[in-house]
Amino acid sequence: MPAFQIGLKAGTNLSSLNSTASETFSGSNRAGYLVGVWTRFGAVGFNFQPEMYLTSKNVDVTSSSGGVTRAKFTSIDVPLLFGGKFGALGLGGRFYTGPVVSFAIDKNQSFDSAAGKVFSLNYQDQNFAWQFGTGLDIKRISVDLRYEAGITKQTYDGRQTRISLFNLSLAYSLVKL
Repeated sequence: MPAFQIGLKAGTNLSSLNSTASETFSGSNRAGYLVGVWTRFGAVGFNFQPEMYLTSKNVDVTSSSGGVTRAKFTSIDVPLLFGGKFGALGLGGRFYTGPVVSFAIDKNQSFDSAAGKVFSLNYQDQNFAWQFGTGLDIKRISVDLRYEAGITKQTYDGRQTRISLFNLSLAYSLVKL
């Protein structure tokens, strides 16, 4: 039987930089947030879940010279997730995967030294990533845990890197048909 849901979600994320150039810089994880809306269409154990949320991705980057750049990127993220679901009587599990496009709306960086100013992170205006995750539904409440693998390369200190993150969110279904 076809199903439809729409709701609100909020959560936290933990961002990191993935790079093979560890001798040039290192990234420290910092917490960020996400808040937005989602919808889910499904039938016979499969579903499509588009979302849109405001998210903050934060990371501290230390260059080999000791300069620290504290970067905070705010964006509108649009995941388009495909997955499966199982369960009955208001209790169920989900798994999903799909692309994410992010549109940067604020690229704030602070520097603790002159060395940090020389090595800033060049965050792109539009970024692509891929999400993998799992979720638990209890009546109208959902809990999701996801990993987002950055696809778009960012430049830091002349090196290429990708921003990836884990996120944990809580969602509430406003409409459930």
